[in-house]
Amino acid sequence: MKRELVIVLDFGGQYNQLVARRVRECNVYCEIYSYKTDIEKIKAMNPKGIILTGGPNSCYEADSPTCSKELFELGIPVLGLCYGAQLMMHVLGGEVARPEVGEYGKTEVLIDKTSSKIFENVPEKTICWMSHTDAIFQTAPGFEVTAHTADCPVAAAENIQDKLYAIQYHPEVLHTAEGTKMLSNFVLKVCGCAGGWKMDSFVEESIKQIREKVGDGRVLCALSGGVDSSVAAVLLSKAVGDQLTCVFVDHGLLRKNEGDEVEAVFGTEGAYDLNFIRVNAQQRFYDKLAGVSEPEKKRKIIGEEFIRVFEEEAKKIGAVDFLVQGTIYPDVVESGLGGESAVIKSHHNVGGLPDYVDFKEIIEPLRDLFKDEVRKAGLELGIPEYLVYRQPFPGPGLGVRIVGEVTAKKVRIVQDADAIYREEIENAGLSRGIGQYFAALTNMQSVGVMGDERTYDYAVALRAVNTIDFMTAQASDIPYEVLQKVMSRIINEVKGVNRVLYDLTSKPPGTIEFE
Repeated sequence: MKRELVIVLDFGGQYNQLVARRVRECNVYCEIYSYKTDIEKIKAMNPKGIILTGGPNSCYEADSPTCSKELFELGIPVLGLCYGAQLMMHVLGGEVARPEVGEYGKTEVLIDKTSSKIFENVPEKTICWMSHTDAIFQTAPGFEVTAHTADCPVAAAENIQDKLYAIQYHPEVLHTAEGTKMLSNFVLKVCGCAGGWKMDSFVEESIKQIREKVGDGRVLCALSGGVDSSVAAVLLSKAVGDQLTCVFVDHGLLRKNEGDEVEAVFGTEGAYDLNFIRVNAQQRFYDKLAGVSEPEKKRKIIGEEFIRVFEEEAKKIGAVDFLVQGTIYPDVVESGLGGESAVIKSHHNVGGLPDYVDFKEIIEPLRDLFKDEVRKAGLELGIPEYLVYRQPFPGPGLGVRIVGEVTAKKVRIVQDADAIYREEIENAGLSRGIGQYFAALTNMQSVGVMGDERTYDYAVALRAVNTIDFMTAQASDIPYEVLQKVMSRIINEVKGVNRVLYDLTSKPPGTIEFE
């Protein structure tokens, strides 16, 4: 069965990834594209539906992001959200302006047309998340108002004949009580999607595609031991068997004892039939990173050294045609390769590769998946839960959890502090309830008193966030007594640390990682 596609056209909205994620929860495949995407390319993709995101601009201003009228004449259902709704009205002849009162936060929406497909099985009164300074004053010809609020006469509108739907609020965020149902109604009932995109079909289809692509070629997999690369390795193993060699580079930036743990799982004594090679390159990476403090430069150095090591190992093995990497969809989007997102970070999997790579092609089998989807794929592949649900770890490792220059001493400090933190979180029974948690080493040194002596040592920052899709995140509410125990142990057991901080920053404005 051909995969059904719904596309999200991004107008700079902060929730663009959430829109795609919610569509995928309906078991319908969804991708994000810039609003600048050529109309002919959109036609060629033959999507079942199109969703226009929110954005920070006013659609009636000359330099604001826009789209052609033709987009609404393709016969493809279109759903506009917030800015996307206003733009739809503006382009098609309606009126959008700035009212005296804007709407922000949780707002009661009153459904005027309960028979609308969008509002099927939605209560007549429901709480939605509003965030807009502009409003639709007059709908475009052919549209009918389907919902309103106390301050917003057009909270939703539709043109059934042309399959066009406009919603002023954000159904993609969890604050909108029936938001997932509304998006599901659009995707399944308006667009007519069957909802057949599931992990079992993804795994089966991916194995088939990989076999066709690789043929009798040799494959080298970049295995870090993290969730993404582990799932990628097992997926490739299922597809091509002994044509696969997994190279694990211990760059000296792993968590405490992690190199040995990865080898125990994937090496010759492990449960998987992999050609496993471990390369101990700790000093090589430390030498390259000496004196470098700028985060992006560190990422690029680590990424380039990864590729150089892989090339060297490939030459030892013989002819290698393909390189496999565990790139996932947030890496793609946050590297500026999807939608209108700014480049949040360069990533050695997608944005920081050197100009010369000695492989015929790079295979990224998880490139289209969000983190929770990767975990589902891992379980579908038969990977044990303790591996699938291990804490996420960035490709550049502790290089992005050490602020400033990376040294062997700093690595040892953050490894020891992180091990204590993870142990106490596990002991407190909190591990499965937190999306991601780790210790990072700040570049701040401060005065302290230990054993009646003055110290001048580093501050460790503890990070813990709750997140569904790793696109947005809130700081976890860890019990104070747990934080106190972690603080006490780190200061007493980790040499070089005299202060422990807890990071309360959400994403946005921060990122989950430190650099």
